[in-house]
Amino acid sequence: MDHTRIYHLVRQYLGKSLTEAEQAEFQRLLQDPAQQEDLQAAFEALAGELDINAAQDKELLPLLQVALESDKPAPRVRYLRRWSWAAASVVLLLAAGIYFLTAQKKDNQDAVAVKPVEIKPGSQGAILTLADGSEMVLDSLGNGLVAQQNGARVVLTNGQLAYDPAESLGDAVTFNTISTPKGRQFRVSLPDGTQVWLNAASSIRYPTFFSGSERKVEVAGEAYFEVAKNAKMPFRVSVANRAQIEVLGTHFNLNAYENEQAIATTLLEGSVRVSAPGAVSRDVTLQPGQQAQIARSTSGIEVIKNADTDQAVAWKNGVFHFEGVPLAEIMRQLERWYDIEVVYENGVPNIAFEGEMTRDVPLNGLLVMLKRTDIHFRIEGRKLIVMN
Repeated sequence: MDHTRIYHLVRQYLGKSLTEAEQAEFQRLLQDPAQQEDLQAAFEALAGELDINAAQDKELLPLLQVALESDKPAPRVRYLRRWSWAAASVVLLLAAGIYFLTAQKKDNQDAVAVKPVEIKPGSQGAILTLADGSEMVLDSLGNGLVAQQNGARVVLTNGQLAYDPAESLGDAVTFNTISTPKGRQFRVSLPDGTQVWLNAASSIRYPTFFSGSERKVEVAGEAYFEVAKNAKMPFRVSVANRAQIEVLGTHFNLNAYENEQAIATTLLEGSVRVSAPGAVSRDVTLQPGQQAQIARSTSGIEVIKNADTDQAVAWKNGVFHFEGVPLAEIMRQLERWYDIEVVYENGVPNIAFEGEMTRDVPLNGLLVMLKRTDIHFRIEGRKLIVMN
C-alpha cells in the first residue's frame, strides 16, 4: 500500500472519521504483516495526534504504546521512505508532540509543546536581468507582458517565462539572464522554443533572438534542458569555459555547481557531445542513460555508462533522491533549496543514505526523518548545525 494512503487511513482512524469502505481497508492493513513497519511509522509520525485513552480498537494499543515511547534510540539504518507532503507535513509534530506526550505520561505534569521554528521549502521564482542591466523580480509579477527585448515579447504565464517569436530589430545581439537565488527554481521557454528548468542558485544567459549558425547559451549551477530540434542551427551550452555541450534536439541535465566535485552532464534522450578545453579526452558523445563527468581537479572526461538518470533529474520532478548519496552532498542540496548554511561541529560523518523525499517538505520535517538514522542536528536561525 502507498505510504500516503497508510497515513490517510491512520489519520482518519485517529479522527474517528473512517468511512465504511476505509474501515474495511484499515482492517486489512492491520492484518497484513508486510505493512506493519509502515503502519508503525505512520503512528510514530502522527504521535502528536494520539490519545491512547481514546483508542477505538484494543489490537491497536501496542502500536500506540510504541509510538508514544518512540524516544528510544533509532537503529542505525540508512533508509528513508518516500514521503509526500500529505504524509510528511505531520512529522513537524514529532519533536514537540512526542516530548509532550511522554513527559505527560512519565511525570504526570503539565508540559508545554514548543513548535519548532519552521524553515519553508523553496518555491518558484527568479530574477530576470534585461539587456540594459535592469532587473525584474519575477516572483512578484502577475501573468502578462513583462518586457519587450529586441522585438521579442517576454511573457510570464503561471510562473513560466516565454519569448514570443519575433524578428530581430537590428544586427546587434541582445542578451537576457535568468537567475534563481537559493530557495527558488524556475522554468523558461527560450526564443527557439527550448524548455529550460533552473534549479536553485543557478543562472542561464541567452540571446533574445537566435540567429546565425548556432544557438548558444551560458549556464551556471544546474539546469534541465528539452532542446527544440533544428538541425541547421546546433544548440550549445557553455559552462564558464570549462565545458561545452552540443546538441541538435534532446533532453539532458547539467549540474555545474562550483562546490560540486565535477561538472556532470546526464543524457535522457537523443545525443550530445561534451567537450572540455584542455582535457586529455577533448570530447565524448553520450547515448541515453550515460553521464559525462568533468572533474574540477583533473583534466579528463569520465563517462558513466549506466548513470542514475532518476537521481540526476529528481530535483526537476520535485524530489530529493538520496540513493547512495553521502551526507555532505545531501547537505549541499539542502543549503541551496532551503537557503540555509550547514556547519559541522565534529567533521563530516561518512554516511550514505537511501530513499526519496519530496521537496515540498519544510526543513524541520525532513530533519525528523534524518534523525531516525542517528544523525543529530540543531537549528540556530538559518544555520543548520550537524552535531555528530
